[in-house]
Amino acid sequence: MKDIENRAEITLLVHTFYAEVRKNDLLGPIFNEHIAADLWPAHLEKLTDFWETALLGNVCFKGNPSEAHLKVDAHMKHSIAQEHFDTWLNLWAATIDTLYVGTVAERAKEGSRRMAIGQFQHISKNRPTCMR
Repeated sequence: MKDIENRAEITLLVHTFYAEVRKNDLLGPIFNEHIAADLWPAHLEKLTDFWETALLGNVCFKGNPSEAHLKVDAHMKHSIAQEHFDTWLNLWAATIDTLYVGTVAERAKEGSRRMAIGQFQHISKNRPTCMR
């Protein structure tokens, strides 16, 4: 195995990971409900842009992940929990570990941990006051 070095390798990671997410008992129903089947290719491309920007420094991502997570949480009646992020993180790390090894791969795992913490905090503090 080798480290993540280019967009093609990030594409493989993202596609492999989200194939697992979509099958996961906890996460699959959420993702499959919020992303129509015909929109998955564009969503995967956007996620690849995100990780290419984060890991390789090639600025190609445009979007607001925090806004997207708030919309999903609202649609789910503010029920996104730490368990959802923990499951996401475990699947992400396991996918990386099956495909890659090295500095960038480790940075992908660490970056995802920081992002998950930040996103869950952002969701929590932006819920209606009665939900906090």
